[in-house]
Amino acid sequence: MSTPVQAPAGQQPAESAGRRAIWLSIAALAMTFMLPLAGLVMAVFALVAGIRALPLLKSAGKPTGVASGGIAVAMAALLLSAGATSMQVYLMDENSAYQECMKGAGTVRAQGECFVQFREAAEKKLPPDVLELLGAARP
Repeated sequence: MSTPVQAPAGQQPAESAGRRAIWLSIAALAMTFMLPLAGLVMAVFALVAGIRALPLLKSAGKPTGVASGGIAVAMAALLLSAGATSMQVYLMDENSAYQECMKGAGTVRAQGECFVQFREAAEKKLPPDVLELLGAARP
């Protein structure tokens, strides 16, 4: 027979659930900018943790602000990472060609030409509004 898990001394399960949700959502947001696919997975975990924390906090009579904030940040991370991941998948061929070009580019000028080629290939595939929104950021 198993024994129930006890919360650490001084820490209630409802309070730790709210903090877990906000920390996971902050980690998801950070991961989104480094590895968008990992940020997507982490954002889903954070969203689930926040949704599970809400009833725990309400039943314990605690404020739900931390869990709600975790849900909001997780949703933002989810949208950003989903957009970045879908953009990476959509431009996979162009990005692969850019990476191959950069391997052979021995000078700064050659690297610039690789970027110009990538930008022209992306312009053919993407609507003009998207490129204006993204600006002149290098991949």
